[in-house]
Amino acid sequence: MNKKIVLWSIAVGLGGLLFGMDVAVISGAEKTIQQLWDLSSWMHGTAIAMALYGTAVGAAFGNIPANKIGRKKSLLWIGVLFLLSSIGAALAPEIWSFMFFRFVSGLSIGASSVVAPVYISEIAPAKYRGRLVISFQLNIVAGILLAYLSNYLLQGVGGSNDWRWMLGIVAVPSALFSIIMLAVPET
Repeated sequence: MNKKIVLWSIAVGLGGLLFGMDVAVISGAEKTIQQLWDLSSWMHGTAIAMALYGTAVGAAFGNIPANKIGRKKSLLWIGVLFLLSSIGAALAPEIWSFMFFRFVSGLSIGASSVVAPVYISEIAPAKYRGRLVISFQLNIVAGILLAYLSNYLLQGVGGSNDWRWMLGIVAVPSALFSIIMLAVPET
């Protein structure tokens, strides 16, 4: 098998790392967010679930830009959305902007769950397709683990604002993913 195809599959599979990180990173921040903005149980649940609502929409409609502008450009824009939404959520001054950025984050999660596996399956020889697409699923699990680890390490770092660091840390792999997407070919 062509080594470039393996490398491109692993690179695109990093979209799964962003997926896993962004889904799990909220676990370290949610209690502080509830207290900070004095949220009712309903509003707290809604705010924390915004990324999941966005994920459903992103998964349902992620194929549209992928078919119009191509998989590579879509993955690049997904990385940029991950970047902007993680910074936006981390800097949110109130609950409504926080919820907006978490929804956008969910759009990225959902779209990446559609576009990245399709990209990998399109470049992979049929014989190795399953083996290469698994890089996306493995990266989801790695992203969840990385989110929990970063939440643990960032506890207390920013005092009462450590939750902002927890959410903002997703910007680092998002920026790297966006840069990497410039190097992969279109399918």
